[in-house]
Amino acid sequence: MDILIKAIQLILSLSILVVLHELGHFAPAKWFKTKVEKFYLFFNPGFSLFKKQIGETEYGVGWLPLGGYVKIAGMIDESFDKEFMDKEPEPWEFRSKPAWQRLIIMLGGVTVNIILGYFLFALIAFTWGSTYIPADQAKDGIYVDSLGYDLGLRTGDKIIKIGDEAFDKFNPGALTKGVVIDDVRELTVVRDGNETTIPIEEKFVQILTGEGKNSIIFNARTPFEIGMVPMIRNSAFDNLKHKLFKKPLKEKSPAEIAGLMANDKIVAFNGQPIQFYDEVYEASKLLKDQDVKIKYERSGSIDSTVIHLTKEGKLGLYNKGLTDYFDTKTENYSFSESVAVGFNRANGFISSQLNAFKKIFSGKIKASDSLGSFISIGNMFPSSWDWNTFWNMTAMLSLILGILNLLPIPGLDGGHVMFLIWEVITGKKASDKVVEYSTMVGFVILVALMIFAVGLDVRRLF
Repeated sequence: MDILIKAIQLILSLSILVVLHELGHFAPAKWFKTKVEKFYLFFNPGFSLFKKQIGETEYGVGWLPLGGYVKIAGMIDESFDKEFMDKEPEPWEFRSKPAWQRLIIMLGGVTVNIILGYFLFALIAFTWGSTYIPADQAKDGIYVDSLGYDLGLRTGDKIIKIGDEAFDKFNPGALTKGVVIDDVRELTVVRDGNETTIPIEEKFVQILTGEGKNSIIFNARTPFEIGMVPMIRNSAFDNLKHKLFKKPLKEKSPAEIAGLMANDKIVAFNGQPIQFYDEVYEASKLLKDQDVKIKYERSGSIDSTVIHLTKEGKLGLYNKGLTDYFDTKTENYSFSESVAVGFNRANGFISSQLNAFKKIFSGKIKASDSLGSFISIGNMFPSSWDWNTFWNMTAMLSLILGILNLLPIPGLDGGHVMFLIWEVITGKKASDKVVEYSTMVGFVILVALMIFAVGLDVRRLF
């Protein structure tokens, strides 16, 4: 079910972005009286799920959800339709229009994506405001994982600055962004009552985008109160597969077997009293695949049980989230304030993406660690529906789509724009053959990159 919800969100988001992007090409083409032969959501090699002819344009939905397209008469594109090249240009064809009109048509999709990104960020700010946990509420400081320890942080530290920016809103992701994107090279923390500056080495840029991408790094220290114990149940289909194909049945989580329940508070682990969740998190790593006695508090009473940890040292439960312990604050905005906030968020996101691309091209970030296909994008959506998150993701994807389409790669809008700018500056039009062959090469490169990205995602899954 989680995968289905993620997939639905991904398809809906991409559908909105693709339709509006292609509308950005379609509208100026119509304004300049250029014939548009097809307008498609998704690609339709072989057949279409739906199509309808309205006037001179065929509108349809393809079966391959990797984008969409408008087919403009007299234009060399990824369809590689070359029949028109042997005929005299018609006045309603793309190739007959002045260079400035063709440039506007080609920039239309990118323009819509950029404007949409700014608009959505402003709309999100106006609708939901900004909700955050004030950092000063984490009075017991942070706990750190091994990567956080290597960075120089210690459990119990209280972060007060990342670079020159005050850490007043508790957000662990701010550290990764600061180090990887903003070139932050020091942290300021309070440790044992003293303010301490921690230098950050350059090597952590690649570590945080590579093997340390999914590390916790740090989080706020909280009590260990159980938020949820997964209840594992085998379906009739699972039992049938077990009988017919000897497929193993799903195992109950250790916490479920031990009789633990949501809202239980763990007060002792392996004979040692504990105060914070991270104390169990660290101790359990040393007791993999072993029986451990724990004490817990339930409805004011203390009880004990024995839990057999997994081979990875896990208890098979979820601790409560930060919002269960800390009060959040929401900063609401007027309409005019929302526009300014949305503008700043969009600018910040674009700046971050451009810095990331710069670091990839300079070799500071490995492309293989950063590239991802629709699988990676889908996993960025939450497993439960949340409109705030959905529109934030859509806004970011819209800006990314705009930026990527501007890259001067034949086959992308940026490739066509490159040839058109050359024509506007020099007055010389690139030959149809040059455009055709370069588009073909660009298309092959894009397909290869897509296959490579899917391969990386598949490898990450296993």
